[in-house]
This record gives sequence, structure tokens and C-alpha cells, in this order.
Amino acid sequence: MLLALLIANSEGNILVERFNGVPAEERLHWRSFLVKLGADNLKGVKNEELLVACHKSVYIVYTVLGDVSIFAVGKDEYDELALAEAIFVINSAVKDVCGKPPTERLFLDKYGKICLCLDEIVWKFFLFVLKGLLENMDKDRIKRLVRLKPPTEV
Repeated sequence: MLLALLIANSEGNILVERFNGVPAEERLHWRSFLVKLGADNLKGVKNEELLVACHKSVYIVYTVLGDVSIFAVGKDEYDELALAEAIFVINSAVKDVCGKPPTERLFLDKYGKICLCLDEIVWKFFLFVLKGLLENMDKDRIKRLVRLKPPTEV
């Protein structure tokens, strides 16, 4: 199960978060733990270089993309390899929306479209990984699905 997806700025402020199956009372713990993990380990890391951690029998894969940090937390079949695949797709989608690795300002300017992409990726990830069909996490398909065109033009 993919437990959490968080995106934070370089100061540790959370810009986007998605939790699945995490009780509300545990979310604060995960937020603070992931922000501290990033603050301790992401200084000097290159864009899209993946780091892996394990905490309370869950896997954490995290990286930096421009001025934002991306964290994916999973357990069971969502091991470090599946989470790395998810982070790769998220990085590609954010870069496509922003046109380059984002600054915090650019990320916030494109916030709505990034959230649409993340919802599509995470929903697809939940639906298809359980069936073993990771090829459905195609960035071109995601771009088509979030074009924001009226239904008559689709």
C-alpha cells in the first residue's frame, strides 16, 4: 500500500500531501518525520537522486527536484523499487507541467495542474500496481488526461 506522498519546499513547509490508510493521529508524526529526514539528508543531493530509508517497517524513497523535496512512503508490495518508479513518474510529470525542475514559485503557480497529475498518478498507481501493470504510469497518458479541455473538444 502507498501510505503517503508529500512534497515540501526547501524550508520544510509541506506544499502537497496525500495520505492513504494513515490514521489522522499518525499524520502529524509522518509529516514531521519526513521533513526532518529531508532536512538531515537532502543537503547537496543532485536533482532526482533517490535516497531510501526504512522506518516502522515501511519504505521511504525521497528526492529533490528543483526547490522541492518529494517523499513517497509505502509498505508491503510498495517496496523501494515500486516507490522509485512512482517518484520517477512524479518527477517527470512535475517537470512537464513546469517546463523545468521547479522553483517554489513556479511550483505554486502550477499547483492546480500538478495536483491533477498527482491525483491521476496516485490513483493509477493504486489501481494498477495491485494488478502488476506499471506500464499504465505513462507520462504522455497523464498529460492527455489532465489537459483541462471541455468534454466537447476531447
